[in-house]
Amino acid sequence: MSKSALARGVATLVVGASLASVGLAQTFRRLGACPKLGCIFPPDQVDFLAGSFFDIRLEVHAPVNGSEASPDIGGVPDSDFTFTIGKKGEEPQDASAYFKVDEPELETWNFTWFEDLFARDAETPSLVQVAAKAYRKVVLYEPGEYVATLSYYDGSKTEATWLVRDEGQKRKAKNVILFIGDGMTSAMITAARLIAHQTINGKYTSKLQMDKFPVVGHQMSHSLDSFITDSANSATALYSGRKASVNALNVYGDSSRSPADDPKFETISEIWRRLLGGAIGIVSTAYIADATPAALSAHTRLRGQLGAVVDSYLNGVTNYSWVPPVEPDVIFGGGAEQFLPGPKSFQGRDYYAAFEEKGYNVVLNKTALEATADGQPTLGIFSVDNLSTWLDRNVYTDSLRNQSNSPDGSGGDATDQPGLKEMTVKAVEILHKRGGSDGFFLMSEAASIDKQMHLLDYDRALGDLLELDDTIRATIDKLTELGELEDTLIVVTADHGHGFDVMGSVDTKYMDEQETDRDKRNAIGTYFNSGLSQYVQPTNGSSVRYTDGTAFPANWDPRYTLYQGVGAFPDHREDYRVNKDGPREPAINVTEKLDYTANPEDSPTGFLINGTLPVEDDVGVHSLTDVPVFSRGPCQEYFGGVYDNTEIFFQMAKCLGLSRTSEHD
Repeated sequence: MSKSALARGVATLVVGASLASVGLAQTFRRLGACPKLGCIFPPDQVDFLAGSFFDIRLEVHAPVNGSEASPDIGGVPDSDFTFTIGKKGEEPQDASAYFKVDEPELETWNFTWFEDLFARDAETPSLVQVAAKAYRKVVLYEPGEYVATLSYYDGSKTEATWLVRDEGQKRKAKNVILFIGDGMTSAMITAARLIAHQTINGKYTSKLQMDKFPVVGHQMSHSLDSFITDSANSATALYSGRKASVNALNVYGDSSRSPADDPKFETISEIWRRLLGGAIGIVSTAYIADATPAALSAHTRLRGQLGAVVDSYLNGVTNYSWVPPVEPDVIFGGGAEQFLPGPKSFQGRDYYAAFEEKGYNVVLNKTALEATADGQPTLGIFSVDNLSTWLDRNVYTDSLRNQSNSPDGSGGDATDQPGLKEMTVKAVEILHKRGGSDGFFLMSEAASIDKQMHLLDYDRALGDLLELDDTIRATIDKLTELGELEDTLIVVTADHGHGFDVMGSVDTKYMDEQETDRDKRNAIGTYFNSGLSQYVQPTNGSSVRYTDGTAFPANWDPRYTLYQGVGAFPDHREDYRVNKDGPREPAINVTEKLDYTANPEDSPTGFLINGTLPVEDDVGVHSLTDVPVFSRGPCQEYFGGVYDNTEIFFQMAKCLGLSRTSEHD
């Protein structure tokens, strides 16, 4: 989960009446994807699924001060701007006539932004006055290239070329299951394989379930206006085929004051519900209003509007005309604080009661989940905040105590939590029954791969990755039992990565005996001295036991552990041992300002590692790396190669036949 705010702005130099952009800002931007003073959203180079709905936002900016201010404009935006659209090579038309809608009302506002870090430190923001319009819920059916043109300031133009793609209407898969290992990279998969699977003379005797998928690809995770993404705009790309800014869910972030009026576009779950009518399921080990599950339903510039996200599952978009709400048949995860009546729920409402009023069966623990019937739509919320990690639920169970995270609001402990496997298998059973011949779409997220990587808790992250792999195995078994496997496309991927890798091993016993940090580093073994994985060797008296077919470490606390880490981190201590008392807290703040330093109680027998991030950051961050895509089932061949993350949406849409080239289709 990204901690950064929605960064904005492009600093440009205005040359006479041409308003030509000759310089670009980096850290901040006036408005993402808007290098000129006229902004079109959707911006240039956007692909559309034929027949999908979207909004259009137009903005004309008039900088009052700063490097973009011009005496020719005088800080007054052009309110007489015009907007046309047409197929490439054809005569453009006024947009209102083209879409057969009334001309939108003119809106005005202002905003400020910092042109660079020096301006931020000096507290000298640049002021921008804005004139704007919005076209709501429009659609393009005819495939091909379109040119949208915004004309303003007596001759200045901003053009956006849009491509409407016809991916066909022939449905090739009845069901789709999209597994997301949040933050999961190829290096993490490699490390998980190492600690859970035996080797003999360098060759593995067993494989991960993901390893057995017939098609492997890689997707690039860049966002709209930054090359490092967060989970909101990356999930947006996967579900909608559109790039967005950091923190944005299924909207292009505009400069308006409200985060709820930004230009929207349809998600695959909304299109599925509108066209196919099958069942929809959302499963996550995060709080269910977190970015990855939220992006299947919510439309907001700020992912932190958690209560509104929960409301969107039931009621959809309520402030503007839009498509019907998703109303998932299954919602499983954490985040009870957004459902219990109080300050953290939307408008203080009781959302357990709201879901029950709409016919949902509400379950709050693993026992109730296993016993619940398959015919009803089901809401399962199993803890406050995120669910506990696999390692804490299965090995170091004492860490489940004294958490005050019971989903019923009693203040007790959520000790009867299901894992990703139990939630996903139950979801498949419910969706199979409710979807019937119309099929189902299911997203299942292993959220704490990412959340524990942020905390530099690599053992818990890899444990949840192995739980994801075990969930995939169990899901395939369940689909086989139900007779649905051959009709189900299964895609396994990530939304982004972390700069994680394994570089060797650590002799923790030797490290403990050394007195100085420099001597402790000599416990690290690289190349030949890395040796072999000790995690697969059970110790005498080991209490760790697993069911048949699963593959997890036999020993989570061997003498020789992994020398592992990420490339960007706060000050912290590192002993390369599993933390048996719950997730790590690598850095703490003991000052009045945000200035994080190493937590002396975390990894006390290890050595100090100076941070590489700004001192206001207390956890690790995302990285640029491409992430893997595994696929099997109908249309599996669509997912091979290297491609943009938006292609996940388009290939799923192609497999499901979701294009519509006429309003009568």
